[in-house]
Amino acid sequence: MITVLLIIVVALLAGMEGVLDEFQFHQPLVACTLIGLVSGHLTEGVILGGSLQMIALGWANVGAAVAPDAALASVASAIIMVLGLNGGTTNVQTAISTSIAVAIPLSVAGLFLTMIVRTLSIPIVHFMDAAAEEANMRKMEMWHIIAILLQGIRIAIPAAALCFVPASVVTSALNSMPEWLATGMTIGGGMVAAVGYAMVINMMSTKETWPFFALGFVLAAINQLTLIALGVIGVSLALLYLGLKESAGNGGNGNGGSGDPLGDILNEY
Repeated sequence: MITVLLIIVVALLAGMEGVLDEFQFHQPLVACTLIGLVSGHLTEGVILGGSLQMIALGWANVGAAVAPDAALASVASAIIMVLGLNGGTTNVQTAISTSIAVAIPLSVAGLFLTMIVRTLSIPIVHFMDAAAEEANMRKMEMWHIIAILLQGIRIAIPAAALCFVPASVVTSALNSMPEWLATGMTIGGGMVAAVGYAMVINMMSTKETWPFFALGFVLAAINQLTLIALGVIGVSLALLYLGLKESAGNGGNGNGGSGDPLGDILNEY
């Protein structure tokens, strides 16, 4: 029961952070890791969170377009994975792959819950306006807290419902999956992660960043380089780029320029 309560608390925080964006509890890497921690499956939670984070990299609210609900996708898929593992699923990869596969439809379903909560928040805004006219700060804060809690409850309720699903049911569903379907989900999960990368590249791609993108592919092919080594190389390249850009912007070379050294070089060709 303590584990269920802790999972509900994580779900509540993830739902609230989906609006606040301050401590990033709604991000898959954080939410799945915390659920894995409180349920005794930390390693599997980190693996699931990292995989889902690759998918959610390109999820962002742009204007009136609302991104898929990363909070519900993270929390619900992590709970499904934990139920499968607790039920005796011997193939950990199957449990993780299945959780990744169900995360996408869950994120879309979360948009419906978000719409309901935001609709309920409309009269709350009017209540806060009335409190502001009365100069009642305490009442304004109360309605503000209620509105934020509604965002958390929209994730906590589905999470609590999933927690009371018998683990044997989830295990039976996972074990009854044919091999071709399990393999397809694994391949599909990898493809969806690639789509997440593509969305980020589409937003960030410029003629100045493409050389770094190509260089990253080349360095990633070197087996002796670990992720830490690749990270150090990336940070070093970023610092070199920023240093050259600042130097060019200050006119240190006396030749003017746009302030973007790579851009100036590419423009020459």
